[in-house]
Amino acid sequence: MNIGEAAKASGVSAKMIRYYESVGLIPPIHRTESGYRAYSRSDVHMLRFIRRARDLGFAVAEIHDLLDLWRDRSRKSADVKRVALQHIQDLQRRIQELQQMSDTLQALTACCAGDERPDCPILQGLETAALCAPGAEGGAAPAQTTCCPPAR
Repeated sequence: MNIGEAAKASGVSAKMIRYYESVGLIPPIHRTESGYRAYSRSDVHMLRFIRRARDLGFAVAEIHDLLDLWRDRSRKSADVKRVALQHIQDLQRRIQELQQMSDTLQALTACCAGDERPDCPILQGLETAALCAPGAEGGAAPAQTTCCPPAR
């Protein structure tokens, strides 16, 4: 099957299939005499595996490791579990960072009157990180102080 058919069958765009081949995530695909890529069912199966791993947030390097483990029938499931558990830790760290960003933006927007005044606590907070608690990693934790400017 050609790249368009493989893309449709796997749920991976043709552009991403070419990218995965260029970075070595998938082996070079057999080409016809006219130079077109010709995909087999096993190629599509591998692309579906990659698609599912990407949907779960695995990076290309992690998917490469998972593919190696997938192909190795003598693998230890402990090795696969180690990769998955590390990814869970990475996801939880990213979730915490995103929650801190959201909390900071919530605090900044709560301080903004959203009226015609030029004073903007959101911009001030972005400029000075004034709403961030001292010592917070990355300055992402909102302070428990009031930030609203006095009404005019």
